Amino acid sequence: MTGARRARKIGVCNFGAKGALGVAMTATHIPKVAEIERKWFLIDAKDQVLGKLAAKAAHILTGKVKPIYTPFLDTGDHVIVINASEVHLTGRKETGKVYHRHTGFLGGLKSASVKDVRKTRPTKVIEEAIRGMLPKTKLGRAMFHKLKVYAGASHPHQAQRPTPVAVK
Repeated sequence: MTGARRARKIGVCNFGAKGALGVAMTATHIPKVAEIERKWFLIDAKDQVLGKLAAKAAHILTGKVKPIYTPFLDTGDHVIVINASEVHLTGRKETGKVYHRHTGFLGGLKSASVKDVRKTRPTKVIEEAIRGMLPKTKLGRAMFHKLKVYAGASHPHQAQRPTPVAVK
């Protein structure tokens, strides 16, 4: 049996080859880095539920809203979140949700509730929620770098002309 015949029999796809059902198969398009067009989006967090806002932002950062989405490439867009200090948490999360971090020294576990974190650094609540929804790899860290969070209503990215996004 020749190589091409055997490839057709087991369903291996060469360009122009036919699949197991005899139908011509096409190659999957993988976008080049230069082909990826990055846009800027603006999300206003005022009176928005934290989880819904974070899910929308993570969806845009990963690039899943684009037809060229590829899981192993960074095809996402930039996201600007304003009014981070006015985001809404449901239930008793304001006092019940606790953030933990470790200093690296023995007995160095530090804990703080959302209420305490909001006083010191109000952007961290949104950053941590979105970071938890991104991949835990180099790719996820590259996606996270395209997120800009600001506690107030002003931001320095007016030159990029961000498109406002409504969170449902």
